[in-house]
Amino acid sequence: MRICVVGCGAVGSLFAANLATLDDVEVWAFDLNESHIQAIKKNGLQLTGAGDVVGHPNATSDPRALPPCDFGIVATKAMHADAAVAAAAHAFAEGAVASVMNGVGNEETLAAHVERVIRGTTFPAGKVLEPGVVQWDVKGDTTFGPFEPRPLDASAIEPLADACTRAGMPAHAVDDARPGQWRKVIFNAATNPIGALTGLTHGRVCERPDLRALVSGLVDEGKAVAGAQGIVLDADPEQLIDHAARPDVAYGHKASMLQDVEARRATEIDYLNGGIARFGRELGVPTPLHDAVSALIKGVEASWQQS
Repeated sequence: MRICVVGCGAVGSLFAANLATLDDVEVWAFDLNESHIQAIKKNGLQLTGAGDVVGHPNATSDPRALPPCDFGIVATKAMHADAAVAAAAHAFAEGAVASVMNGVGNEETLAAHVERVIRGTTFPAGKVLEPGVVQWDVKGDTTFGPFEPRPLDASAIEPLADACTRAGMPAHAVDDARPGQWRKVIFNAATNPIGALTGLTHGRVCERPDLRALVSGLVDEGKAVAGAQGIVLDADPEQLIDHAARPDVAYGHKASMLQDVEARRATEIDYLNGGIARFGRELGVPTPLHDAVSALIKGVEASWQQS
């Protein structure tokens, strides 16, 4: 089996490094960060923290070097997915591509370039410490399922889930991946922007009653939008938020949006809170808190352009 990970930031690197430890899987890591790719070629891809792993995937920043692949895992930032998949699409002419990106609408982006798309959701998280080295902050499960307009049979998805599980990234092939996806979207949209706006880690946000109440308000709006689509969440985001706030889970974890803000990088706000608000407008469900948070993050991004 040959698997290509498209986008080897923190989450993509977790998949690439772990999958590369399997003897029966050939892994390719594709990323435009040349220093990261060169470090992987020289020393392997090192994970520290929640798991200590050194994987040795094939690594390239040139999409023309990618061979035909059975599966792709797209782990770029949502706003970079279109260009990345367009460049790598030739590698998946006979394969299937899974999104594990944050937010909603990513499968539609992939489907514009590849025929077989898998709806995916993943909870592991971390951060790139230096080229070739990634801190693994949070472990968690991954869910893969059909993308409804052109659904794949479970038998076509299970080999990817099996490979990830055997590599130490527990994954499940399911008949409907939307409940897991919306659980994570609501989780992220309720917590990431609050951390980004305040500079607080996940646990620090949750231990303040005023901020925790705001998080709950965002969760309630997200649940209403999911419910209007007939989606029954597979777990309560509130419980997951409190679980992640424990000292032994993700109390000190900086959300990816906070990492982006600190680095003055564009955030995924349009695919998280903006995505929930967009679905809300289409379905007639009010989302004033998500609209407000989106405006605030957009304001932070705009401030970087000031002299």
